[in-house]
Amino acid sequence: MISRRHLLTGATLLAASAVIPRAWAQAPSGPFKLDPLPYAPSKNEPHIDAQTMELHHGKHHAAYVTNLNTALSQNAEAAKMPLHEMLAKLGELPESIRTAVRNNGGGHANHTMFWQIMGGQGGEPSGELKSAIDRDLGGLAKFQEDFNAAGTRQFGSGWVFVTVARDGKLTITSKPNQDTPLMDGQRVLMGNDVWEHAYYLKYQNRRPDYLKAWWNVLDWNRIGERYAAAKAGTLTI
Repeated sequence: MISRRHLLTGATLLAASAVIPRAWAQAPSGPFKLDPLPYAPSKNEPHIDAQTMELHHGKHHAAYVTNLNTALSQNAEAAKMPLHEMLAKLGELPESIRTAVRNNGGGHANHTMFWQIMGGQGGEPSGELKSAIDRDLGGLAKFQEDFNAAGTRQFGSGWVFVTVARDGKLTITSKPNQDTPLMDGQRVLMGNDVWEHAYYLKYQNRRPDYLKAWWNVLDWNRIGERYAAAKAGTLTI
């Protein structure tokens, strides 16, 4: 038999549970959203495994979007800004949200770019992009060597990028954490994530192996489109 004491205890627990916030049911709405991957999570196999893609996109990137919207819920004016402008004007944001926007807005921008440039078959660039790589980065082989070296040198978590100047000149740069060249007013052509969550399931501590394998999943057509947009002044993130 259920005693009156047990009934009261159960009722109390039910009442309490009704007011406990459920994080999975209360993800804040806001100006930014997580777009689906533009291809199946298995598209980058065997170089990047499907489970890593699913966790990276569905958990890590999703968390950046949620946290960014949470921060912007405190400032309606900042919430109206396009992401690339918000990051370029980071120093002008209220101090109360600046760090959250830096970390999570940077994470959202970086990952949005990251998914776009993968899902391909690797190979080599063509057209104006190839010419720019030959001119500014010493050709594809030298570019890959220098890019991988920059990614290997990046201490702890971070990214290695290629930026595009207004005249189309390419430069390799690296940034810690979720910082992005967008914060310096630059345009990002492409970049690779060297946080451990991007590669640890398959490569463990072998970051150089991951960096080398990553070139096999690039979509050079998409990167070429980004290069053209950067030169035209229309590339945002």
